[in-house]
Amino acid sequence: MTTVTASGTKVKVTEAPPQEWVLQAAQVRALRTMPEYARNVSDVLAGRGRFTLAGDQNSAKRGPKARMEAVAAGMTSGEHDVRIYMAGGVLGLIENKVGKAGLEQSQKDRHPLLAALGFSRQAVIRAVTEDDAARQAVEQVRAWLAEAS
Repeated sequence: MTTVTASGTKVKVTEAPPQEWVLQAAQVRALRTMPEYARNVSDVLAGRGRFTLAGDQNSAKRGPKARMEAVAAGMTSGEHDVRIYMAGGVLGLIENKVGKAGLEQSQKDRHPLLAALGFSRQAVIRAVTEDDAARQAVEQVRAWLAEAS
């Protein structure tokens, strides 16, 4: 939307894109509603659960002390945002980007390293809405589950 100020200056106002964590949260909510999602070991033993997940927030803003503690405890730059643990010991990795944002250098280094170690199920999901991010994550996990069958 374009507005004109009292001095006659035109100002274009656009809605800010969502933060990456908001897209990730939408994905996690959607993935947890899938019938294949394992909430506990009983789901797996009964043949209902085929995957579970874990998410990270490596890009979260931290003060110097909190950052030092996180790095000392194993936080690694470039790590994917969401890990999908599938039956049979299969791991899927999802990296989220808002719109056309590129990978950071740490991700350009880390992702190929993981692929070289055999973790080939990696996806970069680019979205600008929560619904799109969630849809893409569900589609990706369904594809990985189909491959693992």
